[in-house]
Amino acid sequence: MAKKPTTREIRQAFLDYFAARGHRVVPSSSLIPAGDATLLFTNAGMNQFKDLFLGREQRDYTRATSSQKCVRAGGKHNDLDNVGYTTRHHTFFEMLGNFSFGDYFKADAIRFAWEVVTKVYKLPVERLWFTVYTDDDEAARLWHEVGASPERILRFGEKENFWAMGETGPCGPCSEIHYYEGKELKRNSAELVNGPGDETVEIWNLVFMQYERDAAGHMHPLPKPCVDTGAGLERIAAVLQGVPSNYDIDIFAPILSRISELAQRPYQPSGELGPAFRVIADHARAAAFLLADGVVPSNEGRGYVLRRIVRRALRYGRTLGFDGVFLVDVVPAVVAAMGDVYPELVTRGPVVEQLLRTEEEKFSRTLNVGTDLVGRELERIKRARGTVLPGETAFYFYETHGIALDILEEFAQEEGLTVDRAGFDERLEAARTRGQESWKGELLSRFREEHEQLASRGVSSEFVGYQEFALEDAKVLALLSPQAEVDLLSGEGEVVLDRTPFYAEAGGQIGDQGMLTWKGGRAIVRHTQRPVPGLVVHRVTVEEGVLRRGSTVRAEVHRGRRLDTQANHTATHLLHAALHRVLGPSAQQAGSLVEPERLRFDFSWGQPLLAEQLEAVETLVNQNVRANFGVSAQTMKLEDARAGGAMALFGEKYGEDVRVVSVADGAVSRELCGGCHVRRTGDIGAFKITAERGIAAGVRRIEAVTGRVAVELFQGYHRILRQASGRANVPFDALPAALEAHERRLRELEQEIKGLKLKLASGGGGEAEIQEVRGVKLLVRDAPEMTTAELRTLADTLRGKLKSGIVVLGMASGDAATLLAAVTDDLTPRISAGEIVKRLAPVVDGRGGGKASLAQAGGKAPEKLSEALRLAPRVVEELLG
Repeated sequence: MAKKPTTREIRQAFLDYFAARGHRVVPSSSLIPAGDATLLFTNAGMNQFKDLFLGREQRDYTRATSSQKCVRAGGKHNDLDNVGYTTRHHTFFEMLGNFSFGDYFKADAIRFAWEVVTKVYKLPVERLWFTVYTDDDEAARLWHEVGASPERILRFGEKENFWAMGETGPCGPCSEIHYYEGKELKRNSAELVNGPGDETVEIWNLVFMQYERDAAGHMHPLPKPCVDTGAGLERIAAVLQGVPSNYDIDIFAPILSRISELAQRPYQPSGELGPAFRVIADHARAAAFLLADGVVPSNEGRGYVLRRIVRRALRYGRTLGFDGVFLVDVVPAVVAAMGDVYPELVTRGPVVEQLLRTEEEKFSRTLNVGTDLVGRELERIKRARGTVLPGETAFYFYETHGIALDILEEFAQEEGLTVDRAGFDERLEAARTRGQESWKGELLSRFREEHEQLASRGVSSEFVGYQEFALEDAKVLALLSPQAEVDLLSGEGEVVLDRTPFYAEAGGQIGDQGMLTWKGGRAIVRHTQRPVPGLVVHRVTVEEGVLRRGSTVRAEVHRGRRLDTQANHTATHLLHAALHRVLGPSAQQAGSLVEPERLRFDFSWGQPLLAEQLEAVETLVNQNVRANFGVSAQTMKLEDARAGGAMALFGEKYGEDVRVVSVADGAVSRELCGGCHVRRTGDIGAFKITAERGIAAGVRRIEAVTGRVAVELFQGYHRILRQASGRANVPFDALPAALEAHERRLRELEQEIKGLKLKLASGGGGEAEIQEVRGVKLLVRDAPEMTTAELRTLADTLRGKLKSGIVVLGMASGDAATLLAAVTDDLTPRISAGEIVKRLAPVVDGRGGGKASLAQAGGKAPEKLSEALRLAPRVVEELLG
């Protein structure tokens, strides 16, 4: 290696070393773990290989190496609160790794690691330490055999040297490599390994995968011992570049420089504002990569964690003088630094910036409102002679308005108050516990232990239903009652077949329904799922007879439901292609649902579609339907599919071999898809958009129907038009003009009614009705129900008739009462309309006020309106003195 290699060179040297030793270089997977509900984000290099470790998936290689993008924020592995205050922690980072799936084990893993650190990276042996699990004598011996001196091989317990991916999943003992970065070698001692300070850091972890931990906490031996290693790229780069902090490596330099440029102040690592710079740099990377991988800010799950990351960066930005949107202006520096290695940053760049800008603007408004609310609450506490902002209130501001505790403490300090930090921490911990339990509960409800056990025994299902809807002699491999695996099933339960025409829910397409029949019995298939890879589970209700394990059945899919579903699925591909044509490539899929009755398609776009755009999309889809293009499916290598222009969807997990669905040989659409489709686009029949709306910041949703349902919709529309045409007594095409004429006449009549009501209400007012109080004319009247604006107009009219005097009106409307007082200008120096309504309002259980010439009050007791009006003369007399 060069004296100071770049991060790019360090990454490439690692991958090249293992590629030369028979390892397949596998691209980084998405930050959204596909098909794994146990993880919030991809947090280690081995996540994408989990099914290989468990023996559920086979590939054409048994050795792999990768540089995996990872996020640790939320869930078990959560570094969010440490970021900015240490030299090592990140929310987003890259993990280098090499993996063996039942191929080599400890001996080769340790030899490879020794060669990489001492020969490839040329790290001095006198600065290296090697740790092993307490009773792992084999690993200790192997380190000694490759060249490590015995005194540099240390033993630690489960906390330090036993690794697990999460609450469930693969795990095993591990061995770590540590490196002493201190300037004085004489200080390099064993006490610093997993000890105090940052002088000795872990740079590589070798995990010897031997077990799988299930949801109940039980450990099961893996089919074959495996190896999973992980080395933080940023940490190794800091060591090889000789810098004291991960944030000082070359890949962070342009990002920190951009922040410095925007803030118009230098980055000083040890300065008071150093943490703010590091938080923003880290969080800009995390936000850019998460958005590029399809995570959208929201109030739950992954979207909520992304929102917390963005808002934390914005809060720290305020300490640098940023007010409003700025993080989106840091993202181009992230793209410039890493876009060549991760091209999704470039291709998804416009979407990333659009979503991030929207989120920043939204939070800026929220924070401004929140700080106003905090200010009012602190003022209230001071007026009550309090000294502490309660923890419960502080947590409310934190959870609802995103105002961090340190900001709340600053506000409180400015007002001479303190914050109940203990109370805040108590409620924060309770919220975290609720979130963890909710996550565990979801996991346990979705993944039954029996499914995992079946898969570990080699039970699997072959899907044969792309073209056939029925299958004879399907063998029953397993039966599950709601409690356990059984040999006989009656009532509700689950069935696993060796082969099945039933499509298991995946890729947005719902699972098939249908029927299982056998001699002397039948069962309705209500849903089909794939809880673990390779295992198709049919949820059934046995209606006749008893189903036996080992027996054979006829499996038949509900033909009508499947045909409608296939039409909707192909229509989603046509819709996706049409959106690209009309809106551009930044309109990328963010989710979908394909059912027999409808389809739903979510895509990244920042504003509502214009009516003209929706019509253009709809027209284009229907043109492709009428063209009756062929729809074909082909299995090929993932690299070949991508090179051929096939669209891969974010959040989906793809193996080495993928299925590509093409419309018109790819001229119209080409997507990676495992779902069911029509043979020709003409089978869709017709396509109609029924709704378009926003579901999150920067994400729109289109709902549509096809075929039979579209025809039923058109028939319904025609029926309504026919009825409307008949009632209006005009042809269909004249309905808009007739409706416009009708609305115009309605407005005219409303104006006539309004004038008549005012004329009626303002009638009278003769000498007999007018009172005189202390030489001032007073007109008191109970008005009929009308709008508030109309009531004011009435008061002005009556006041004008008096020339000089006072008008008091009362009006009841449902459960509400309204009082209104009007005083002519010549009398306002003597009496105020506002004072009149203030004194009368309590009678109707209300309050109000206004100007001296016109005032209004509302109340909740309309039944006391007459009493209030009777009191009006006395109130006026008192006010006139």
